Amino acid sequence: MSAPVMLLDGASMWFRSFFGVPSSITAPDGRPVNAVRGFLDTVATLVAKDRPGRLVVCLDLDWRPQWRVDLIPSYKAHRVEEERASGEPDVEEVPDDLTPQVDMIMALLDAFGIATAGAVGYEADDVLGTLAARERRDPVVVVSGDRDLLQLVADEPVRTRVFYIGRGLSKATLFGPAEVADVYGVPVDRAGPAYAELALLRGDPSDGLPGVAGIGEKTATTLLAQHGSLQRIMAAAADPTSKMPAAQRKKLVASVDYVAAAEKVVRVATDADVTLSTPTDDLPLAARDPRRVAELAGELGVTSSVARLQKALDDLPSR
Repeated sequence: MSAPVMLLDGASMWFRSFFGVPSSITAPDGRPVNAVRGFLDTVATLVAKDRPGRLVVCLDLDWRPQWRVDLIPSYKAHRVEEERASGEPDVEEVPDDLTPQVDMIMALLDAFGIATAGAVGYEADDVLGTLAARERRDPVVVVSGDRDLLQLVADEPVRTRVFYIGRGLSKATLFGPAEVADVYGVPVDRAGPAYAELALLRGDPSDGLPGVAGIGEKTATTLLAQHGSLQRIMAAAADPTSKMPAAQRKKLVASVDYVAAAEKVVRVATDADVTLSTPTDDLPLAARDPRRVAELAGELGVTSSVARLQKALDDLPSR
């Protein structure tokens, strides 16, 4: 099997690093660098473990796209900063000590020559989904602490797996179609799309998605097992001669408008206009600007983490 292309959910990873690494980790000038340290160490571990030939850090250029809000107004509404000037775009609540660290991470990625990618008007999930859907050559490993990305698992046209790090790197789980089907009870032959349909039906409070009233995860799983897909579930609900219980049919029929809107919100885009920061997504074996890397490592006090990442790159096979 060829070396994988690794797609990293940038914001998911540095948020988890920020909360998972002690805030006492600081630069020589006292600035917090716990997220920087944790992010670099995680990338080094992932590179050493999976030995990717290509790697992209995917970014949220719009964490709450208006087109999703237009469809489901409650989408991520609880994450918007309460105190903001009237008329300004929604701003996500981010810890004050994290924002400058994202700039530090981006500077280090640029100095290393590691590709980042984003799409105007889209979330990182959509960037990950688009790059995974485009791939026709190498196996794909998506790294995220967001279960929404489980909808990307597939065996065709290339092997696509999600390395879920929501419980920390030491407890991370690699999900393919079989694992998603086993854990969530969805049909294995369409485990990725079925997971998105499960999330749509049951709802997702973390994203402000209410789900179908009266349909929890257990019922949603049963419906998918019985009917195979959301489309067939809704067709059965609309058919008074189907064997679906009347109470379930009533709930689903009442939710037709919600289901139509939520389907577009829940499914990650696979056709976003993604822009890379570098000419290629090949993972560099050596830093593009080693002097700048060394300067940043010293300034931020992350020399050991930078060395760990460089060691992981040094151990990759030459190309």
